[in-house]
Amino acid sequence: MPVLLASALSWAQKPDLGAPTAASAVPPPDSMAARVQACTACHGREGRATPDGYFPRLAGKPQGYLYHQLLNFRDGRRRYPLMSGLLEHLSDAYLAEMAGYFASLEIPYPPPRPPMVDSALLERGRRLVQRGDAGRGLPACVQCHGSAMTGLLPAVPGLLGLPRDYLNSQLGAWQTGQRQAQAPDCMAKVARMLSADEVSAISAWLASQALPANPGAVKSLPQPLPLKCGGLAAGEGS
Repeated sequence: MPVLLASALSWAQKPDLGAPTAASAVPPPDSMAARVQACTACHGREGRATPDGYFPRLAGKPQGYLYHQLLNFRDGRRRYPLMSGLLEHLSDAYLAEMAGYFASLEIPYPPPRPPMVDSALLERGRRLVQRGDAGRGLPACVQCHGSAMTGLLPAVPGLLGLPRDYLNSQLGAWQTGQRQAQAPDCMAKVARMLSADEVSAISAWLASQALPANPGAVKSLPQPLPLKCGGLAAGEGS
């Protein structure tokens, strides 16, 4: 584990070393904002993501989702050595506190980048996101992530405001088993039903969409979730 990042987390959990002056922009050492500076080194200031496309936004995502992902990295269901190394010695309670901090941040999203694909591919992606494919038993993304694609409280993330490269890489990770969730792993099941062209179409359409005026996750869905998903209560979403 990189010494700098490990030191940042361990230092941030020590007792108060003295309050900063009023003119200081550095958060006090006993604040969560100070403790997660190791996170924002990659995920951007306040967890608002970085433009390179591979470090996703943390700010404003559902607390339950963030918490489950921290657990997954710590416990080996998601594989990225830097994340696993940072989290391996942190308790469930501390990870929940970290998740709550990022979930509480209300920070504007940047506008989406113009799509670099043709309209036919975008339309294919839109249909899959909004309708799925009933003939194959493929649920629409909106059935779990909400009609506005902003997520479902407490643990289903929004899919808008994410770079296309990140969406592609995560769907690919579900397909290959590099990313996993608690059983039953519903996203792995969905992702493995998609062809490479379908992944490309879905990611292109999602990445081209602007967020609604209220980008927060919804509290309920019109219908129960179409699949059983580990970490979610039975019937959640109804």
